[in-house]
Amino acid sequence: MRAMLLVNPKATTTNARTRDVLIRALGAAVELAVEETAYRGHAAALAGTARAKGYDVVAVLGGDGTINETVNGLLNPESGEDVSGDADPSARRPALIVIPGGSANVFARALGLPNDPVEATGAVLEALREGRRRTVGLGRALWEDQSRYFTFCAGMGYDAEVVRAVEGLRGTGRKATPARYVNTALRHYLATDKRHPAMTLTGPGIPAVEGLFLTIVTNTSPWTYVGTRPVTPTPWASFETGLDLLGLQRMGPLALAPLIRQMLTEGDRLPSGRHLVQLHDEAEFTLSADRPVAFQLDGDYLGEREKVTFRSTPHALQVLV
Repeated sequence: MRAMLLVNPKATTTNARTRDVLIRALGAAVELAVEETAYRGHAAALAGTARAKGYDVVAVLGGDGTINETVNGLLNPESGEDVSGDADPSARRPALIVIPGGSANVFARALGLPNDPVEATGAVLEALREGRRRTVGLGRALWEDQSRYFTFCAGMGYDAEVVRAVEGLRGTGRKATPARYVNTALRHYLATDKRHPAMTLTGPGIPAVEGLFLTIVTNTSPWTYVGTRPVTPTPWASFETGLDLLGLQRMGPLALAPLIRQMLTEGDRLPSGRHLVQLHDEAEFTLSADRPVAFQLDGDYLGEREKVTFRSTPHALQVLV
């Protein structure tokens, strides 16, 4: 089995010694080529090369951003490929191995992998020996003349503004820890416009909903983690169903406080509240805004947008897990 390992040397929770151990372990199980990412978008280019050269597997040691790039390189949306009508489009591309190396590692943990990279490598080696594969669906966001897949979440509005603020802090050399996200979210909330919502939700068979401040789109649950605690705004979401959404029409503390409490409570009950908008297992919907609003995919800030369509892509990817 030919495999390419993509290593993000700046991954939050790994060091050179850990990377060497993991490379030796994987190299003993497969015919391994190792590539380090050097710039934003590099993982997508390397994954596309691995697919073009007929590799059986692409492994990733990195955080959710590096994994997202790799997935997009494997699915190659720039080629215009449409996999929506295939019974099993995942069979036409390399399988994915995920080894968590970031701060949150949401995709890896949603797959059931340990959050420690060494333990996760042990689980992946077991999957290789036993031939265990799982086929998962993905989300796809389309705007203007662009598109991009996401593995676990997307968002427009307040949550994407927090992602943007944390990325700015990372640019100054600070790490993206759970505490930093929480503190940034609290500070940013004080400066947020709580009077003039910008977004409207529409979709096939979906009644239009106006006046949304915040929208969380998910492909699985949980949405994220605060340390070891999962955050579950859409507890019914999964890799085997369509997309879910939670929208918020009020941003005052009386609306937010009970929502946060419910999202931090484990269980399969949907959050409840008069000002919540919820979708489950949808194939497609669109968020439009009367002014540009912040937009993120898998925790990666992608600028401000006025209209984004979200589509579910079933059976998109095979993962060894």
